[in-house]
Amino acid sequence: MQFEVGSTVYIVESNRIVSEVTVVKRSGDFYTVRFGENGGIQVRGSRLYATQEDAEASLAKNKRDKIRYSSPYDY
Repeated sequence: MQFEVGSTVYIVESNRIVSEVTVVKRSGDFYTVRFGENGGIQVRGSRLYATQEDAEASLAKNKRDKIRYSSPYDY
């Protein structure tokens, strides 16, 4: 999905936080996004979601796929 410059999209940070960002620039498959007034980062288009619900759905999927390992000291 391609996003226009100036549109509001959502990104999942650290596999646990959904944040609203604004697209500042697009270059190929990379987008430069801004977090409010504080700063911005460059990410691939696959990390951006059109709605908050889509971002939260991917977050829930990541939690299901996570394999839990136990320490040997837990036994």
